[in-house]
Amino acid sequence: MQAKLVTKIEANPLLTKHTNENALLRVAAYCRVSTDSEDQIESYKAQVAHYSEAIAKNPRWRFVDIYADEGITGTQDKKRKNFMRMIRDCNKGKIDLILTKSVARFARNTVDSLKYVRQLKALGIGVFFEEQNLDSLKTDSEMLIGFHSVMAQAESENISANVRWGIQQRMKSGTFAFRYNILGYRKGTDGQPEIVPEEAEIVRKIYELFLFGNSIDQIKAYLEENKIKTVKGKSVWEKHAIRNMLTNERYTADMLLQKTFTENPISKKVKKNRGEMAKYLILNNHPAIIDKDTFKFVQMEIAKRSNKRVTSDLSVTGKGKYSGKCALTDLLVCGECGSPYRRRTWAKNGKSKKVWRCLSRLEHGTEFCKHSISVDETRLNDAVHRAMRKVTGQRDALNLILSELSYAATGDDKVLDVGAIEQEIANLTETSKRNIELMASTEGDKERYMTEIVNINQKIIALRGELERVKAVIASSEKVNVEIERLNRLFENMGDTFNLTDEMILRRMVEYIRVMSEGKIIVVFKGGMIVEENL
Repeated sequence: MQAKLVTKIEANPLLTKHTNENALLRVAAYCRVSTDSEDQIESYKAQVAHYSEAIAKNPRWRFVDIYADEGITGTQDKKRKNFMRMIRDCNKGKIDLILTKSVARFARNTVDSLKYVRQLKALGIGVFFEEQNLDSLKTDSEMLIGFHSVMAQAESENISANVRWGIQQRMKSGTFAFRYNILGYRKGTDGQPEIVPEEAEIVRKIYELFLFGNSIDQIKAYLEENKIKTVKGKSVWEKHAIRNMLTNERYTADMLLQKTFTENPISKKVKKNRGEMAKYLILNNHPAIIDKDTFKFVQMEIAKRSNKRVTSDLSVTGKGKYSGKCALTDLLVCGECGSPYRRRTWAKNGKSKKVWRCLSRLEHGTEFCKHSISVDETRLNDAVHRAMRKVTGQRDALNLILSELSYAATGDDKVLDVGAIEQEIANLTETSKRNIELMASTEGDKERYMTEIVNINQKIIALRGELERVKAVIASSEKVNVEIERLNRLFENMGDTFNLTDEMILRRMVEYIRVMSEGKIIVVFKGGMIVEENL
């Protein structure tokens, strides 16, 4: 049996640096201030100078770096770039000891504070908190660090609550500061918001394009093609920025405050306020770029587009998608099965043409729609043009459409009365003319016709009196006048030409268009007027 042989393996000096009195410690410092205020910046500079000098003076310490975050909250580690850089350097073995002013400077989040102290302790790296005189490597330090971390988090929460209270008081009093982060406004010489004329025109153009039937994608393309800059001076427009402009009540001179709120001061997650907290509406806070009626029409159009029904069986989202490329996409339906018509390109012998076909037949063949026809776009354009010209040439029919459209936009019942009364007056006038002609040509009882004519004229006089009364009521309604004026301008500018890209005219005038298998279309106008045209 051989004698036992014992060999000593010396300890690694790099792992015994804290117990070796002669070992040089690689020391870094962490500094942080939470705001950019002047006094905090001076505190930040003082911390950096203090630790740079302290490390340089200690002969047992070797300076590594000063890791400093300026104007950064201590509640979220991911937002502190230099703090995270320090942790990465610790993991790479570059640091032996970290100096910091206090637990609150290291972190205001109890979870983060203990997590990183434990993580560094596992690596043999100590954190010395100067204000509390705590060394994280000592066995009894964690409980005290935890206690001070809770106090630091509580202080942060208290500060946050005080700030929130101050903001809400300014909201209640109507003194909340206007944020100049939207196109169209700047701070005036008196400190109040004022309109930037050239930017305001861009805002109005966006609203106009949307009401003319353009989609968000089309508006984006228009802005970029015309080299119009965003509020930040960029050439590329984000679609969500355009949507926000179309729904921002600040363009109407009002401010709705606390539309979002911060869930808590630790996670700092911003949530949309769906009623969890009070909102504050300040009316007439500043000059308006968009009138309230236009803004309301835009919100109605947004709601209409967002609730567009599903038309294709291949849809997987459960919702339809609005398209502003051609108004007929939403208006043209099959007279056989009721499905929408869709635009397709036919190619033959190197030539192509645009046609419209029943969606049900496109997806299922003749199984559900046996007799629907394909329509050449040029012929369809001509037929719709003829129908539109017939309506715009009849003032009575146009008045009925205007009344229906104004009612849809305003919800005012009085608007409907105008078209109905004017139509009744026109009918009675025509009947009176026929009676006069019959009375002149008859050799019989002329008295009977005279009595009828007198009765009709009395009805006409009564209706005209009612019409004047209703028009007086409407004249006092600014929102009705705005819509009727807009529509009148639209029809007057229509001229003698018309094509399927005139989305605004179609969407405003037409309820729907049915394509019949007999080779004709039935155009149903708003207000109920129906016009048939052969294709």
